[in-house]
Amino acid sequence: MASAVDELQKDLEEVKALLEKTTRKRIHDALTAEKSKIETEIKNKVQQKPQSKTELDNEKPAAVVAPITTGYTVKISNYGWDQSDKFVKIYITLPGVHHVPTESVQVHFTERSFDLLVKNLNGKNYSMIVNNLLKPISVEGSSKKVKTDTVLILCRKKAENTRWDYLTQVEKECKEKEKPSYDTEADPSEGLMNVLKKIYEDGDDDMKRTINKAWVESREKQAKGDTEF
Repeated sequence: MASAVDELQKDLEEVKALLEKTTRKRIHDALTAEKSKIETEIKNKVQQKPQSKTELDNEKPAAVVAPITTGYTVKISNYGWDQSDKFVKIYITLPGVHHVPTESVQVHFTERSFDLLVKNLNGKNYSMIVNNLLKPISVEGSSKKVKTDTVLILCRKKAENTRWDYLTQVEKECKEKEKPSYDTEADPSEGLMNVLKKIYEDGDDDMKRTINKAWVESREKQAKGDTEF
């Protein structure tokens, strides 16, 4: 900054020297305008000098901290859960989470949801939001614990000693759609075929061979029955 002011000062001295020598009005006016312009620039540079230095000094810590505190957020999709008579327990694995400050692990509960936010873990934020819990929970009785590489979320059941077959209502609906339909008005053989298909897909090689054999024998009997009839 000082060198810029020095250069402007030299320009100003040269313009003053030229003003003393010129006798032409047009050139004199142009040099006078340039002289005023340079003087204004010098004045602004001098006034800004201490302010700019202060601003630069103040910005240095922010430049170091900013990449850490504003890291991008990773959505957590992998977790495990189980339950006791009083709690539904959700386990989230996050390597190194036990090293971050306690206040950096935040969980917000409502009666049918919770959201987890872990700030500044290895330069990233981690977020998990679970809505539409299967059953209501007690906000006051719910909490979180940080263990080695793991966050444990404890959702206090409002109705104790009740079993949760699913964590969320959406999960329940999805699973129930996958179940075979046993509509009494539908063709009974179609329902049986759905059951056999499910068993066949989930079974081992022996089970598949058994079902294949039974299927072939059944088809053969139907063929014979049709012929005899």
